[in-house]
Amino acid sequence: MELTGAEILLECLKEQGTDTIFGYPGGAILNVYDALYRYSDQITHVLTSHEQGAAHAADGYARATGKVGVCFATSGPGATNLVTGIATAFMDSIPIVAITANVGKPLLGKDSFQEIDIAGIVMPCTKYSIIVKDIENLADAIRRAFYIAQSGRPGPVLVDITKDVTAAKYEFKSRTPATIYRETSRIGKNDVENAVSMICAAKKPYIFVGGGGIISGAWREIRELAHRMDSPVCDSLMGKGAFDGTDPLYTGMLGMHGTKTSNLGVSECDLLVVLGARFSDRVTGNASTFAKNAKILQIDVDAAEINKNIMVDASIVGDLKEVLRRILEKLPEQDHHEWTTKILQMKEAYPLNYDHSKLTGPYVIEKLYELTEGNAIISTDVGQHQMWTAQYYKFREPRTFLTSGGLGTMGYGLGAAIGAKMGRPDKTVVNIGGDGCFRMNMNEVATAARIGKPLIQIVLNNHVLGMVRQWQTLFYEKRYSHTVLNDQVDFVKVAEALGAEAIRVTSMEEVEPALKKALSAKGAVVLDCWIDQDLSVYPMVPPGADLKEVFDEEDVKKSEGGKN
Repeated sequence: MELTGAEILLECLKEQGTDTIFGYPGGAILNVYDALYRYSDQITHVLTSHEQGAAHAADGYARATGKVGVCFATSGPGATNLVTGIATAFMDSIPIVAITANVGKPLLGKDSFQEIDIAGIVMPCTKYSIIVKDIENLADAIRRAFYIAQSGRPGPVLVDITKDVTAAKYEFKSRTPATIYRETSRIGKNDVENAVSMICAAKKPYIFVGGGGIISGAWREIRELAHRMDSPVCDSLMGKGAFDGTDPLYTGMLGMHGTKTSNLGVSECDLLVVLGARFSDRVTGNASTFAKNAKILQIDVDAAEINKNIMVDASIVGDLKEVLRRILEKLPEQDHHEWTTKILQMKEAYPLNYDHSKLTGPYVIEKLYELTEGNAIISTDVGQHQMWTAQYYKFREPRTFLTSGGLGTMGYGLGAAIGAKMGRPDKTVVNIGGDGCFRMNMNEVATAARIGKPLIQIVLNNHVLGMVRQWQTLFYEKRYSHTVLNDQVDFVKVAEALGAEAIRVTSMEEVEPALKKALSAKGAVVLDCWIDQDLSVYPMVPPGADLKEVFDEEDVKKSEGGKN
């Protein structure tokens, strides 16, 4: 059948199983939005308040559902406003397809109104980008985009379409989407046998789980491996939920704001099994001393990650779920009672702790965990609140923690929460942000209110840029250069003006009633929780230091006492 380019685009999206699009219209993409009007009963479109919010929503949708997230933007500034969201997805290996429209082909290269080479701009932060200038190439470009976004190590793809292509007509034939196979071609039998031998030889093993554990859907295999190995387990920010956060073998996050147990345990172990993690500098600290007493076995789908940041003793390149399945076929039951007992004793000796005498971020998060029974999808922005969430909310299932790990994007969380709610409307969805982050994309409260679904935004409001200020306190002799937000912005009034219900919380006694009210609400609710500006995230490893240099608040107090 003969269709316009805009209709071919939408038919291809239907073909790929797309049910929700996040976007913002404009002149160059008007033909697509006109066609979308006729497809409104087949594809839901969420109008965000800003294109960056659309990209983050597509990202959150993808993380929460495991499907490809889709966003639309027009040419020029509409397209460039997607870039931060695309880069966020790229750093965390999230499959999204961004569709932008450009000026007509005859106007390309002439500095036309709102012309921009968006395909060129995003080349460093996409798996693939293309501009479609001829309608006969359109369907194949969309299909290829979805395939590339999902295959191997997932990531974002951008397809830019000139306006004349969206208006032209061409014969369209529907196709079944290409099958996405797990990457197994480089999984060698000898590599698997060597991995099993290393595990069997270890006396003090540790498992470190990264985002690949979520992406590959390997959580059942990871949990079986941990118990088969009788090994403690730690994770990265991106790996949360791949291993049950309430399991006795779980020791918490590794790295800069990881637990003392995980940091000291990994420093002492004799085998570190790394599952789908890229050895971020925030995890390793001083790379030259990282896990120096251990042999390191790294399993990752991306060969480029092997020996990139940390030299390893052995590796297997392939889909994590399939690699673990093959290892488990050959791995006998292990017993490391002495080692696991020591780690459990460390967990008791070095618990996470905070001041219980006043309203704090950890208190709000623990109360949220209690009231949701750990069954919510939690998104965050970036900063102290992000670390507190990772520390104090126990994630038991995959795809329930959405956060910007690699790029560290302030303003990410609310858009991601909207995407998650659209993708999994049955789940309670909560975004936790700081006031600095909330300011960046709080216009998306209007989007949250407009979609008419229950969604909670918690602002841990300390009236400062908390994480930056914490570094200024610890490493810059308390020179608080431009980190104090001492203005008169009233988030309750702002939220109400944007269409949401809003509650201010200033004491511990107000937390539970406010959360209960928010959790029972039928629409968007913003909780503005005022906490002290001098609260810090502990434990902490100084940037670039050995993980064994991890310190907590008690260590800081002792150090300050010794200076007096």
